[in-house]
Amino acid sequence: MIQEGNVSYTIEGGIGTIEFFHPSHNSMPGSLLSALASQIHQAGQDKDSKVLILKSAGEKTFCAGASFDELAAIEDPEIGHHFFMGFANVINAMRKCPKLIIGRVQGKAIGGGVGLASSTDICYATEQASVKLSELAVGIGPFVVGPAVERKIGLSAMSQLAIDATGFQSAEWARQKGLYAEVYASIHEMDHAIQSLAEKLASSSPEAMADLKGIFWQGAQHWDELLSSRAGISGRLVLSHFTKNAIAQFKSK
Repeated sequence: MIQEGNVSYTIEGGIGTIEFFHPSHNSMPGSLLSALASQIHQAGQDKDSKVLILKSAGEKTFCAGASFDELAAIEDPEIGHHFFMGFANVINAMRKCPKLIIGRVQGKAIGGGVGLASSTDICYATEQASVKLSELAVGIGPFVVGPAVERKIGLSAMSQLAIDATGFQSAEWARQKGLYAEVYASIHEMDHAIQSLAEKLASSSPEAMADLKGIFWQGAQHWDELLSSRAGISGRLVLSHFTKNAIAQFKSK
């Protein structure tokens, strides 16, 4: 248990499932991000799993992004950089994982949640899985998750999300832009499709899937440095009066 949140890993029939949970709409404090990055790395080395599923607990929000409590507590750029490296480390763990990762998005994905969905190799969602990059509304910007989102849906669509920071785009919009492979009317239908695909992949060649994933992520080899640099930008901006006031107002609602 991590600050009332947790990350779990189960395996059945060569299918490894990584699930994260936090009681505040599956938001992500630093400790939970660290645990998730570590679990993704470990699952990637687990010889018993052939394919991975990334999901969150519950039937509503997939991930509400960064923990506002921790954002509000950041007092210097170094601490800010360290916090935002949490998302960078998760994205890079997914990028480097030699196994294909199937994303399961049952509800809204906000901020860092869009980054997580974008970093899977294929992502299924429900009609409730609308998306929003909310960072600019609190004076930051989707700097760390931006490369992952842009890689998945293109610069134009990522820019639209980043600029309209208070508005949600529908799951169907996200499907049309390439974030979601399919959108389903219910969680049951989505889970059936995910299980069917995972079973097919679990019987496929691990070597071929690893090589294929390398092609999918071609051009991202410099992301260790890139995302660290982006984390520094967010770590600096989170200290601004604008951001401090915006976060305080959000928390008071």
